[in-house]
Amino acid sequence: MLPTDEVRVLVDAQATLGEGPVWCELTQRLYFTDIEGATLHAWCAADGSHLRWPTPDRVGSLALCQAPGQLLLGLAGGVALARLPGAPGEPITTGPLLAVEADEPRTRINDGRCDAQGRFVFGTFNQAPGGEAIGHYWRVDGRSGSLQLEPLALPAVAVANCTAFSPDGTRLYFTDSPTRQVWCVAYPAEGPVGTPQPFATVPEGGGFPDGACVDAEGGLWCALWDGAAVLRWDARGRETHRIPLPVRRPTCPAFGGAALDTLFITSARAGLGAEALAAQPAAGALLAAPPGRWRGLPERRFITL
Repeated sequence: MLPTDEVRVLVDAQATLGEGPVWCELTQRLYFTDIEGATLHAWCAADGSHLRWPTPDRVGSLALCQAPGQLLLGLAGGVALARLPGAPGEPITTGPLLAVEADEPRTRINDGRCDAQGRFVFGTFNQAPGGEAIGHYWRVDGRSGSLQLEPLALPAVAVANCTAFSPDGTRLYFTDSPTRQVWCVAYPAEGPVGTPQPFATVPEGGGFPDGACVDAEGGLWCALWDGAAVLRWDARGRETHRIPLPVRRPTCPAFGGAALDTLFITSARAGLGAEALAAQPAAGALLAAPPGRWRGLPERRFITL
């Protein structure tokens, strides 16, 4: 276990709901979103600078694209391709929006990640407090030249999170955060997913599983919302490592850096009162922790033709 003082603040972003960290090895930048702030952020490894751009809507998750200069944005109401932003502060423009769950105004896109085939897999989130499980998991495929949306045969969710793939891409992890249960499912290259199997459970009082990433050895690193920590489960669901954090609401980890051996962690200020925020001035910041002997994998990219 690492002491909290080994975790450093890279960007005091003051994010209401920081999320979706993605490391780009080409630009040596860490992109992340403030969902409720409708802002895309980037931390630049070359000089430590912090860039930000307003987005046309809230961005729940994002993916790098194989095409140079593009991002795929999971906006509140749908997915859209966007050009990588230019000058800091310049608004981001997007292509046509592919609507998701347009008949259900209570949901928005939440956590997502690309699979080994270059498709974007994501789930939705019921924005009503304590909302029921009315959201779903979806997959967007751009390999035909246009964005095609298909549902995944997974249980309905209230808060989709923990979306991550095993190193070989044949296993998908996911959770409905309020249940504290993380699942895994066989994920073939084509065709339907398998039957979900229990993978790990966060004990009551230990927080709720939020965003996650996988290391090169197949370990799943998960942020614990209201748990003030990121933990690692091995491929069999056994906890092997835990990093305590100076924030109560971490949201998602991502490996990055030149050697993919730094663990970046986004966090949130949402729902915290003045007293709680005074006790954790790093809330809403982008954090970085040395994860020890583990290294990550290059982020998979969304493929368009």
